Amino acid sequence: MTKTVIVSAAFLVSGMSHAWANAPGGGYEGISAIYYGAIAMVLGYGVWDIFFKKD
Repeated sequence: MTKTVIVSAAFLVSGMSHAWANAPGGGYEGISAIYYGAIAMVLGYGVWDIFFKKD
């Protein structure tokens, strides 16, 4: 359940990343989306690993 929430949040953040990135037409929209999406996934995994992982 928690993995699903974290992955969903990562996809949501990666979908919103174009709003945080460069202005449209600058040529960096795609790589910015990948960059923010990767950061969101790493941070989401860290939160899951620290708070929700069952040993």
